[in-house]
Amino acid sequence: MSSQPASSEITSDDKLWALLCYLLSPWLSLVILLFLQDKKERPFLKYHYMQALAWGVVWYVLGILVIGCFLSPIALIGSIYFGVKAYQGEYVVIPLLTDFMKKQGWIS
Repeated sequence: MSSQPASSEITSDDKLWALLCYLLSPWLSLVILLFLQDKKERPFLKYHYMQALAWGVVWYVLGILVIGCFLSPIALIGSIYFGVKAYQGEYVVIPLLTDFMKKQGWIS
């Protein structure tokens, strides 16, 4: 899992919101960010909250298809790791998921 270099316009507030996107329920953080007009258009936040939402959907679907108790620790560890990386100002690359999202035009 590699990262793109962080841009200079990333604020500490952006980093905190990106961390919360991964640690809170992705749906809850997405709803909160959509109502905060100044946050909605920030590229760093948009990248992370879209990716956190997709991450949550993938694990939710996998949890339904496979016994969720085996996948929950993996999803939690992954969410913490991605959240910490986002808090450090990095653009996290989740294998397969990030490439798919870029091809769909959901993130840039």
